[in-house]
Amino acid sequence: MTEPNTPPSPTPGGAPDSLPASDLWAAQATAPAPAAAGPKSAPASEPGWERVVLEKLAMASLAEQRAARRWKVFFRFMWLLLVVAIFWGAMLQGSPSANKSAPHTAVVDIKGEIASGAEASAEFVVAAMRSAFEDEGSKAVVLLINSPGGSPVQAGIINDEITRLKAKHNKPVYAVVEETCASAAYYIAAAADEIFVDKASIVGSIGVLMDGFGFTGTMEKLGVERRLLTAGENKGFLDPFSPQTEQQRTYAQAMLNQIHQQFIAVVKAGRGDRLKTTPETFSGLFWTGQQAVEMGLADKLGNLDYVAREVVKAEGIIDYTRRDNVAERLVKRFGAAMGAGAAKAATSVVVPQLR
Repeated sequence: MTEPNTPPSPTPGGAPDSLPASDLWAAQATAPAPAAAGPKSAPASEPGWERVVLEKLAMASLAEQRAARRWKVFFRFMWLLLVVAIFWGAMLQGSPSANKSAPHTAVVDIKGEIASGAEASAEFVVAAMRSAFEDEGSKAVVLLINSPGGSPVQAGIINDEITRLKAKHNKPVYAVVEETCASAAYYIAAAADEIFVDKASIVGSIGVLMDGFGFTGTMEKLGVERRLLTAGENKGFLDPFSPQTEQQRTYAQAMLNQIHQQFIAVVKAGRGDRLKTTPETFSGLFWTGQQAVEMGLADKLGNLDYVAREVVKAEGIIDYTRRDNVAERLVKRFGAAMGAGAAKAATSVVVPQLR
């Protein structure tokens, strides 16, 4: 007798005994996979994945370019600040940093060639002297000189202004010579109340010169013809490529003699009875500082510190010298200097010099 059909009993694993092994493998293959943690990345087989990757690369490149631009702007801004700081410091260059209200000795440098456009020009020296005289704290003004000379016009302007400022402010002016005080530089120093020198300084050269070259003989040997057209018989006066006439030479010598007499008069007025005149005093010779004291061209031996401490009685020293700032020096070096040199070469102008 057969037994009635009964449902199969479950096995300890919970799977029915009657389920074949092949069905178990099929069930596992078709079962949904567990959800992965985090966002699901697009599979390589998903349509449009190339576009997603390209968009990510483009966004990363754009972010990198933006960061590079920000750094470039930052560095440019820092360079701009540095340039502004340099120019600001240059504009303040030469201005006294000490307390001007305190008693002090004011100093104005006269160094290098005395000429228009130079640091020892009348424009700069006169402006510095005015500031020094007008300061209530300055007890005296010291002209610190180290110059071989230069323009008699520039020296005359400075000399006249020293005389005027001394009378207006009732302050003494002392000239202190370092290495050289010759020609136009001595023209200026003669207006000082006293002149102090080092025993080895070079002082004097009270004379005037006008120098140039003549190439007429060389041109004749080379067969070169000078073609100079002028309106006025003396318009080509002192032209180096034209012969000099005796009349022109006499005229130039008379002009130099007149300027020389002006120089002599200034020295005599400034030095007075202290000057021990000899036939060589105004001959254009120069002497050591020790000889200059003996001749009355200078008063004593001494330097800047000695004058401030022992003569002015104000050891504090403030420099009032006017100097070109960085921008002005660049312009003169690369612009104005080249233009001036070209103009000088083109015109060949020769002017009297106190050198």
